[in-house]
Formats: sequence, C-alpha cells, structure tokens
Amino acid sequence: MDSSSPTLLLCPPPIEIKDEREKKVLYFDTSLLQKQPTLPTEFIWPHKDLLHTQEELSEPLVDLEGFFKGDEAATSCAAKLVKTACLNHGFFQVTNHGVDKGLIRAAHDHMDAFFKLPINKKLRARRKPGSVCGYSGAHADRFKSKLPWKETLSFGYHGNGPVVVDYFKSILGDDFKETGLIFERYCEEMRRLSLALMELLAISLGIERLHYRKFFADGSSIMRCNYYPPCKEPGLTLGTGPHCDPTSLTILHQDEVGGLEVFADNKWQGVRPRPDALVINIGDTFMALCNGRYKSCMHRAVVNKERERRSLAYFVCPREDKVVSPPQDLIDREGGDEGPRKYPDFTWSDLLHFTQTHYRADLTTLQSFFLFHLNTPN
Repeated sequence: MDSSSPTLLLCPPPIEIKDEREKKVLYFDTSLLQKQPTLPTEFIWPHKDLLHTQEELSEPLVDLEGFFKGDEAATSCAAKLVKTACLNHGFFQVTNHGVDKGLIRAAHDHMDAFFKLPINKKLRARRKPGSVCGYSGAHADRFKSKLPWKETLSFGYHGNGPVVVDYFKSILGDDFKETGLIFERYCEEMRRLSLALMELLAISLGIERLHYRKFFADGSSIMRCNYYPPCKEPGLTLGTGPHCDPTSLTILHQDEVGGLEVFADNKWQGVRPRPDALVINIGDTFMALCNGRYKSCMHRAVVNKERERRSLAYFVCPREDKVVSPPQDLIDREGGDEGPRKYPDFTWSDLLHFTQTHYRADLTTLQSFFLFHLNTPN
C-alpha cells in the first residue's frame, strides 16, 4: 500500500483501547502524520475558514499593578480599557498580573515533557467519551472531518485539595507528581487572577463590584495544554477552528510563535505574543451573565510550517449547578441598551454537557444550545 494513504494514519494505538460499546477506537498519531507527503483529507478545512490576513489586532494592554495596589485612578483606567475591548471584540491582554514568570516557564516545560511522550503513554490519559478531561490527538475520538492539527491535555480544577496532583498521579504515575504540583500552582494563580478580573469586569459594567467575584468563588474551571506540531501544508488546515469559547473567561499564555487570530471588523487579525502578558477573552457564559453587553468573539489558531506552537489555556467556569443569569440591575438600568433579557436562564453543567456530547463548539454555540433545550423533552 502507498505510504501516503490516509488509511495508514488511522492507526490503532500500541495499547488496546475500547470504548463503552466495545468497538475499537482508532487514533491519529501526529508523529506519523508529520512524515506523510500530503495532508489527509480529514484535516482539510473549507476555504472560507482558511482566509488569512497579516493584520494585527489592536487590543488593549491592561496594566493591573494599580488595580492590585488599590489605586482607584488606575483601576478606573483599567476598567475603561476592558470595557472598550469587551464592547468591540472581547479580547485584551494584561500585564503586571502577578503570575511568576518562572512558574509559567515551568508549566511550559512540563507540558513539553508530556507531549513528547510515546503515543502509548499519552493514551493512558486519553479523554473518555463525554468528558472534558484527558488527552486528545486531533479530537479524532470525537470527529471525522475538519480535524484540528493539535494535541491537547485537559483537566479540571476547583481549588479544594490537591485535585491536579492526584489527577496526574492517577493517570500517569508517581513520575508525574511534580508535573501535577506545577499545574496545581499554575491553576491556583489562574484562579486568583480570574477572581480579580471578575471584579474588574463588574466595575467596567457599572454593577456591584463583587457580584461576579462572589458568583465564581466556588467555580470549577478547566485547564488545557495545547500543542500544535509543525505542518507541511499550513494553508490547508487549522490548529483550532473558528469558534467562540462556551466558558465564561479564558486566560491564555501563548509562546513566542504566535497563531491566535480573532475575527474583528470583518477580518482575521493576529494577537501578538507577549511573554510578560496573558491574553484574556470573553466566553459565551459570561456574555449571558452580562446580558449580551460584552462580546464572545470568534477566534481560531493557525499552524506553522517550521515551528511547533504551545499555549496554556485556563477556562474560567462557575460551579456546574449555578444558574447563569445576569444581575438584575443590568436589566433594570434605565436608558441603557442592556435590557430586556437576551438569554434564558441555564446551568453551566447543561451547556458543558451539550458541547461535550451533542455539539461541536463554534460561533453559534449558545444559540444552538438554547434551541436544543427548547426542543428536548424534560
């Protein structure tokens, strides 16, 4: 058989894995994919999704130092920058965020160590059907076409006990205890920062300062490590397809390679990598929490022909049984454009379940979710 045949790329893992229906599951091995002379059709995206520009997004760079020090003038300035970004496209970057550079570097190093493991060892952490946690190679366990050119490792974090350490030890053994400790610390820092950002978002919206901070204080968030291998034909595929995040807020650290793009002003624009900054973007759930005032914007990740790309994404989520509903003063505010209610109440667990079992997240996830629930018998 010709070595370029795509059927060779649907290769069984070195260890036998079966799903709940006892059917053998096949996985894409990216180390084999990189050796193929042509791109398998499963990875080729529609031309409309591949349109590219060289422009750079002029998102605000928000300095948090004054906010953390309690400087009201600096806080007001930061809130205005956040408001401008969130009314337009929902993306901004923060500096002086308080996350130690050494910790970020260590998280990248441990991410690298995981993704460099042989496929059989990575598959010990494979994502189970319907779950958000675990390892995924090109999401080939979920989808058959428009596959993303990436590998991911996702796990949950809720701030109560050493959940991340226990996760890594349980799936990868004691050799990965240090990895678990590093990511536990990283998630703790992301949680601290996320609650501060929720306070700043409330200030920018003109509502009670601690409203969102209290709402997310007992949240259960998701950490995801993304690895994008080099691709010989980057113009035909994507690392992550166009979508809006269904979660509330995303805190992203990207390496120096770049590849994150935002669809703003009817064109794709790149988000410049800044080693000392973190990229923040609004997700669908927060858009519902502010009654559509702030935007959950479509974005994607492109791949590089020569270099691998890595990113650390922390998805801020409320506790799964929390009812997602905007504060009443946003609805009642006279003379504003926030009311009336734009979205019905829902729980985060219902939206999460929808995206993991029924629907591939895209730019219309929230609308599709509401239609699904309206047509689903209780």
